Formats: sequence, C-alpha cells, structure tokens
Amino acid sequence: MSNTYTVVVIDDHPLFRKGVIQLLALDARFNVVGEAASGAEGLVVVEAKNPDLVILDLNMKDMDGIATLRAIKELDLDSRVVMLTVSDQSSDLVAAVRGGADGYLLKDMEPEEIISSLAEALDGQMAIPERLGRVLALAMREDDGSERNAMMASLTEREREILACLANGLSNKLVGRELGIAEGTVKVHVKSLLRKLNFRSRLEAAIWAVEQGIKLG
Repeated sequence: MSNTYTVVVIDDHPLFRKGVIQLLALDARFNVVGEAASGAEGLVVVEAKNPDLVILDLNMKDMDGIATLRAIKELDLDSRVVMLTVSDQSSDLVAAVRGGADGYLLKDMEPEEIISSLAEALDGQMAIPERLGRVLALAMREDDGSERNAMMASLTEREREILACLANGLSNKLVGRELGIAEGTVKVHVKSLLRKLNFRSRLEAAIWAVEQGIKLG
C-alpha cells in the first residue's frame, strides 16, 4: 500500500458520517473517496472505488453492518474493513470479527486514538481496544477448538511462523522483516493460512493464536 490510503465511510447517521470524514481530512494519510448512508449503497460505492479502507457502522436500518461486512468480503477485494460503532456488546464484537472485520473501534474513543487505530489496521495490526480484546479472547476460548487444532496440521512451516507473528501483533512489513521475506509474500501466506484455518480475518486468527499459545520457535 502507498502512504496515502483511500477510504469509504458507511454510516446512516449523517452528522457522525460527516464528522468522521472531517476527522480523516485532518490527516494527510487518508483520502476519503466515497461515503454512503446505508449498507446497500455502501456496497455499490466500495465495489466501484475499491478503497484501501472501509469504515463501517454496525447498527443501520435494512442492511446492517454485519450483513454489509459479509457482502463486502464476498467481493474479494483487498479493502480492510473496520467497524466503528457505539456497541461494546461481546456478541456484536464476535459477530464482526467472524464476519471478517479487520478492526472494531468504539465511537466514544478519542479521535486521535481512532486515527491511530485505523492506521494500525491498514498496517495489518490488530485494531481493537484492549478491553474488547479480552472479551473476544474469552469468547473464542469457549469454542470447541479441536477441529481447528486439527487443521493446524495443514499449515506449512512458513505459515506457522507467520501465524505466530500475527499473534505478536506484527504488521505484514514487520513479519517480512522478521522472517526475511517480501511483504507481498507475507500477504500470500496470510491469505493461505486464513483459508486453511477457516478464519475470515487476520484479527480472528491472531486472537486465536494468542489463546493457543502459538509462538515463534
């Protein structure tokens, strides 16, 4: 990705949507190329613009954020999708992560913290408030992980190394530096391991790997 990121903002509350756009305009790294007031409208804009980042509200009328998220992921674009919502309910958080969200931020966070977290998500890091990370880890711990543990056998040694790096919160660039491989190669391996372990996002994979105690050898 370049140092300037294209962004689409989807939120059915005009005042908040405009506020987010104004906030992003203060940071030269972000270039808002589209906005939408509904999930259905947002899906059209995202498909047309293919942005680096989609900022998506959770609670919207008709097509809600989770349905919109899943539809965006089915477009098979490289866009990162970060939920920006008022809900800190664990059920919403888990549904978003399992729907493929690359981050989950709360609207009551400080603006500077939101900007910083969005940049982290674009850099491939876990964009999620610490307290919600603990909630997500607890939810995933309650899952029956036996099937996924069996899937681990299908990973190559390199994919296992990269999974361990994701658990440490490393970006693709830092994973590449750690393992001595190109950033583009890291992206290919990340896509492969997510598919093999049936994860929708690297965030979900990273939380699971932390819970499993997966570390670099």
